[in-house]
Amino acid sequence: MTPRPALFLSSVAGFALLASTAAADPRAQVRGEMDAALRAQIERAIGEVDGPPSNRFEARRRARGAMEAAEALLRSEGYYQPVLEDVVEGEETPVAIVDITPGPRFALTEPIVNWVEPPPAPPLAEEVRGDIGLKAGDPGRAVDVLSAEGRLVAGLTRRGHADARAEPRRVVVDHATLTVQPTYNIVAGPLVRLDGVRLETRGPTNANWVAGLAPWSEGEVYDPDDVAELERRLLETGVYDGVGVALAPADQTRADGNRPVVVTLTDRPRWIQEAGVTVSTSRATVTAGRATSATGGSAIEGLWTWHNRFGRADTLEFHARLADVDSRLGVDLKLPHWRRPGQTLTMGAAIVNEDTDAYRRFAGVLYADARQRLGKASWYSYGVGVDVGQYDENRFDPVTQLPLDITRNLALVTLRGGAYIDRSDDPLDPRSGYRLLANVQPTAVSGDDSLLFLRADAQATAYLPLQEGGRTVLAGRVRVGSIVGGEELTIPSDRLFYSGGGGSVRGFEYQGVGPRLPDGTPRGGLSLFETSVEVRRDIGRSFGAVVFVDAGAIGFQETPNFNNLRYAAGFGVRYKLPFGPIRADIAFPLDKRDRDADFQIYVSIGQAF
Repeated sequence: MTPRPALFLSSVAGFALLASTAAADPRAQVRGEMDAALRAQIERAIGEVDGPPSNRFEARRRARGAMEAAEALLRSEGYYQPVLEDVVEGEETPVAIVDITPGPRFALTEPIVNWVEPPPAPPLAEEVRGDIGLKAGDPGRAVDVLSAEGRLVAGLTRRGHADARAEPRRVVVDHATLTVQPTYNIVAGPLVRLDGVRLETRGPTNANWVAGLAPWSEGEVYDPDDVAELERRLLETGVYDGVGVALAPADQTRADGNRPVVVTLTDRPRWIQEAGVTVSTSRATVTAGRATSATGGSAIEGLWTWHNRFGRADTLEFHARLADVDSRLGVDLKLPHWRRPGQTLTMGAAIVNEDTDAYRRFAGVLYADARQRLGKASWYSYGVGVDVGQYDENRFDPVTQLPLDITRNLALVTLRGGAYIDRSDDPLDPRSGYRLLANVQPTAVSGDDSLLFLRADAQATAYLPLQEGGRTVLAGRVRVGSIVGGEELTIPSDRLFYSGGGGSVRGFEYQGVGPRLPDGTPRGGLSLFETSVEVRRDIGRSFGAVVFVDAGAIGFQETPNFNNLRYAAGFGVRYKLPFGPIRADIAFPLDKRDRDADFQIYVSIGQAF
């Protein structure tokens, strides 16, 4: 959309909004002495109409309807002695009016709780009473009286009385003392203790595996949070279309007094085949969680997925990719809740052929990683990887200051550890909070070269809302990395640091930040520094705009080098979908070199960071 049509549509929308606002009139005017907050509540309750009344009869009808709405609002707010009058003024242009004297606001007396037999244990009964949240002298608002009853029942449920319910309450409004006396009649029901898990579904899932996910032991007191946790553990495996977890009815209580939890599972299709074709003229950096990979050029991909092969919500994937940058043929097995709830074991093997501007690698890869979830989105992980293959590298000799062409056969054993803390409010469109990511990879190399080195990097992102509701957000990102224990010439090229592209420094092509060799090959480094600052602004309900500045540097010592920082700036648009925004950015290098393009364009799902 060009700027002029966009401006025209915005103007039309603005005039339409003004017109609709002008056409709306209150159903009746409110007169009388009262505080501003109460007046605003009454006006909202009365509501609006499309235009003024056409005659006195219509005005009278509106005034009476408004009076009834106002009276209902006043009683719900604890004003039980209001004086209201519907008034119509004017002959040619009649006006509907409600004259209101709210009167005194009634106050609550101490709530009374009657336990319908059998009552809960006395300590528990006293504890639940503390959940009422009402005290003598509070305004006698109807909504507070009703909410307190719900809190009583919920408090009992949380403490093991799963069948708790409320009988009809009694509320006495005393006009002589100007008080409201609520009396609650609560059926606590028996204290429920849990049995095991009963799986009621047809499918390959092993019932014993499901039972092992239950966060309770047989005989423990019922807790709805535990039941919800079991449901969430099953859902997060990703192999079920539907998961139901609920306490069995009271008539299914076992002889020992315990009640089972019933689990129903709806399986996804067990076999899924997918294929895709990608056509591109550039390369990018793609970051998903803790993994960063290169992609670009044209690619043909195929994926064959087998769900629940071993009856424990596992996923077995066979994948093939033929691409300009990263071609591979491999298999992955994911075992959720491996050995303990929340821990996922992922194992894989692949034959990889990478062809980047900086190096070419043909290798066999084996890996195993375990990730333990902490809370909803945070985790830590540990694992091991083995790479065996041939490296064709265009390198730089720091001693002779000359480029080198090196072919090496190497075997790498890498221990991998990582941690991720997410305290943001949304995975794809955060508006407040922060995220921290760290990776550590000690590596042993053998073959044509032998060495030990440690590669580590960390990234922090933060989000600060500048307006209420997060309509404008200031977002920032800092990433640092270092390789200790090796030299630039001996570290395998795929383990060096590179920067540039959609997931790092926009405005530069993939691996385009940092010096290049005379033939244009990117020179990887032993250290990395990147930073980004964005201002994100909502435009209407579906669109957003972004302006940003990115910077990055590749260093050739163990500590980051800030003397060769490259800068880029740009802007972008966001289109919001239910699952997250689609982003399109254009970025320009601010210190363009001969080999750098004038600009770079990026399209993806979710915010840049």
